[in-house]
Amino acid sequence: MSTKEAYKQKIEAELELAQAKLAEFKAQAKISTADARIKHAKLVDEIEQKVGATRAKLKQLGEASEEAWEQLKDGVESAWSALNAAIRNAAAKFKE
Repeated sequence: MSTKEAYKQKIEAELELAQAKLAEFKAQAKISTADARIKHAKLVDEIEQKVGATRAKLKQLGEASEEAWEQLKDGVESAWSALNAAIRNAAAKFKE
């Protein structure tokens, strides 16, 4: 397995975990009070957007040649970092 493929599989696995956390947040939002539901919906939307952005970057990386994928790796890392930060932020807010 190439380094590119191993990296791609790692990020895909992390995305699956992020989507599981997103599903948990959605379930929590459904049982929240009306005010909290509105706040939580915004957090869920933000995470969904960041999941989409990360998937798009990962798709670009997957389509890149073995020589060019390293250049795209920074974009994937940046998107993943933003998604991870949004999940941490949402987790803290859901506990409030």
